[in-house]
Amino acid sequence: MTAMTRLMLGRTLERICKGVLLLCLLHFVIMMILYFDVYTQRFDLFSRFNNGRNGSRNNVSGAAGNGHHFYYYNLSRPNATLASYLAPSVQPETNQTPSPKPLPPCPEIPPGLVGRLLIEFSSQMTMERVQKENPNVTEGGRYTPPDCRPRWKVAIIIPFRHRENHLKYWLHYLHPILRRQRIDYGIYIINQLGEETFNRAKLLNVGYTEALKDAEYDCFIFSDVDLIPMDDRNLYHCYDQPRHFAIAMDKFGFRLPYAGYFGGVSGLSKKQFLKINGFPNEYWGWGGEDDDIYNRITLNGMKVSRPDVRIGRYRMIKHERDKHNEPNPQRFNKIQNTKNTMKKDGISSLTYRLVQVKSRRLRKQTRAGTR
Repeated sequence: MTAMTRLMLGRTLERICKGVLLLCLLHFVIMMILYFDVYTQRFDLFSRFNNGRNGSRNNVSGAAGNGHHFYYYNLSRPNATLASYLAPSVQPETNQTPSPKPLPPCPEIPPGLVGRLLIEFSSQMTMERVQKENPNVTEGGRYTPPDCRPRWKVAIIIPFRHRENHLKYWLHYLHPILRRQRIDYGIYIINQLGEETFNRAKLLNVGYTEALKDAEYDCFIFSDVDLIPMDDRNLYHCYDQPRHFAIAMDKFGFRLPYAGYFGGVSGLSKKQFLKINGFPNEYWGWGGEDDDIYNRITLNGMKVSRPDVRIGRYRMIKHERDKHNEPNPQRFNKIQNTKNTMKKDGISSLTYRLVQVKSRRLRKQTRAGTR
């Protein structure tokens, strides 16, 4: 290697070493600048908050009265930013009860239905037995499904007098059926006071009025106490049109006796009931009021809906005709005048005397004077 070559190599190495030294010096200067910058911010931040802390110590009551709060920060927290130090810390709220999740709507076709039922009246029935069979039914015959939200709130209204044995069978069969149907319901027994001529339709108007004192019912089912459905797929709630449930009774050979028949068990929403002005109050004795109700429905532009004849089957508890419930001799003339009487005779003209109200485990019983 010549002297010239060695000289050039030495100069090159000298330049490299100078470059490395300059880079090290530049790195050191930058590190010092950053260090003093952070130190200055830290000192300024502590000074501000220490001044605030000292001020609060000098005037605690004033600060509390003015609603001022002083916060202290740990600047050594990992993964923290300056913004997080400047923002006031939020203390988690304690003792908060989480709101319950809303229940889902009840299915249109409840999954626990049985279908065709065996209905018999030969075994002895007691209220004690019915109560044991229905532990989830509360005072006043009220029940609400625990796991879903029904569309309708249903009041079931029974006109009543001297039918205690029939009522036991009715409660025995209907409470389990209604619970399987996921119905939100209450049972109202409307007992006519005294021994005057029976007035079924007026008692139903009384039941409608009394039920609304308990809850915001929007569906009303009116049932005779001696009629038991033979299929739990006959769902006891309201429909787009007034509903006739008891379309195939055993006493009629499981057939509809005539096209306009609306007796036994029927249902109307609150809106439908008010549209026809409720039921007539002037049908004293047996017969005619259900035909008047059918006329009111059709005259107000509605139609009667019915279940399939295989589902709408009913068994009637056999009995003799009640005393003071003889056939109404004026019923045919009244039926022909429904168009003229329905606006002035109905729920809008109802008068009655409330005598007694008893809320029992399986039903609510109301005694009323209809004269």
